[in-house]
Amino acid sequence: MPGTRRRAGAMAPYIAAIDAKLTALGYTPGTRLGLLKIVGDVGRWLETERLTVADFDESAVASFRAARAREGFTQKLFGRCFTLMFEVLREDGVLAPPPTAVVSPLEALLADYRQWLVHDKDLAAMTVLRYENLARRFLQIGQPAGEVLDTTMLSGAEISAFILAESGRVSLGSARGRVAEMRSLLRYLYLTDRTRWNLAGCVPSVAGWRDAHLPVSLSAGQVEAMVDSCDRSTSTGRRDRAIMLLLARLGLRCIEVARLRLDDVDWRAGELTVRGKARRRDLMPLPVDAGEALVDYLHEGRPASSHREVFITERAPRKPIPADLVGDVVRRAARRANCPDAKAHGLRHALATEMLAKDIPLLDIGQVLRHRDLATTAIYAKVDIDSLRGIAQDWPGQRS
Repeated sequence: MPGTRRRAGAMAPYIAAIDAKLTALGYTPGTRLGLLKIVGDVGRWLETERLTVADFDESAVASFRAARAREGFTQKLFGRCFTLMFEVLREDGVLAPPPTAVVSPLEALLADYRQWLVHDKDLAAMTVLRYENLARRFLQIGQPAGEVLDTTMLSGAEISAFILAESGRVSLGSARGRVAEMRSLLRYLYLTDRTRWNLAGCVPSVAGWRDAHLPVSLSAGQVEAMVDSCDRSTSTGRRDRAIMLLLARLGLRCIEVARLRLDDVDWRAGELTVRGKARRRDLMPLPVDAGEALVDYLHEGRPASSHREVFITERAPRKPIPADLVGDVVRRAARRANCPDAKAHGLRHALATEMLAKDIPLLDIGQVLRHRDLATTAIYAKVDIDSLRGIAQDWPGQRS
C-alpha cells in the first residue's frame, strides 16, 4: 500500500480501506498515493478544526476546499477521492446515509420513462439520452421549473406543433429521429395511463424520399489499413484491434461490441453470441483473425477486472467500455489510416458491400447484418452500379 510521509490524522483508521478500493478500481500506485495524501489532508484538517470523522460529509467539502485555498495549496482535489471516502465511512457506519433529495414531478416522470426505455425497450445509453432529452423539452412546455404539463389533455395539434418546431432547427435525418423519439414517449404515456388514447399516430412523418442516397462505404483496402493501424505492442492497441475486427468481419454495432461478455464466446465451437437490439440474441461464427485478436487482448492486454464484459477501459476507474468509446476507436484508426470520414457504421456498410460484390444474395447479407426487414438490406443493391446499368431501361424518348 502506498504510504504517506505525514500522518493521516483522524482519517488514519480508514486509509487501508480507501486504498483497497482504489486498487480494485485499477488506479496506479502514483495516483493512489496522490489521492491518499488528500485523505491525510482531510484527517489533519479535521483535527485542526476540532471535528470528528463523523462531521465530514458532502456538506463539509466546501469548507475543506476553502481552508486549503487560504493556506495556498494548489494540489488538485479529486471528487472521486471524496466519493470513495464517503463510501468507506458509510460502510463502516460512521456516516449516516445521504439525505434523499426532493424529486420534482418532471424528474420523477423522466426517471420512470428512462427505466422503461432501458428495461422494456433495451435501448443503448446514448439512445436513451436522446429520447429523454426530447421528453424533457416536451413535458415542460409552458410549465414552471420541475412541473409537468397535463398529459391527459394532450391534443394532436400540440404534438404536431412541437414536432414542426423541433424539425425546423435540425437536419432531415435528425428530424426523423425526433419523430421516433416523440412516438416512443407517447406510447409510454399511454401504457402508463397518462393519456387516454395512444397519440403516437398523431406524430406527423417527415417528408423526404426514403433511401434516396447511396450508402457511403469504405473499400476493403481502407478497412484493412484501419485494422493494421492498431499498435499490437500496447494493451490499448490490442483492445482496439479486436474491436475493429469484430466490426469489420461481423458487422457488429457499437452497442453490440460494448455488450459482449466473456460468456458469449464459445471457443470450442468458434461461435459468438451477439446481444443485439430489443434483447435479441444471435449466434454467429467467430472469424479466425477476430478470434486471434480477442485471445491476444484477453491474454496480454485486458486489465484485471471482476466485470464479465470483454472490453474494459484502460484508465481507472476500470469498467466496461461504453458504446461511444467503440466509435472513438474507429475514428482514431481512421485518422491513422488517412480515412478521416470513416465511422463505425461505415465498417458495417463495407462488409455488406464486399459481400454483395461476391454475389452473395441480399437475404444472406440481411441475416449476417441481423436486419429484421429485408427492405433495410435492399439499400445495398444500389451500390452495385455495374449490375444496375445492365437492367436500366432507356429514358422515354431517348434514341438508341
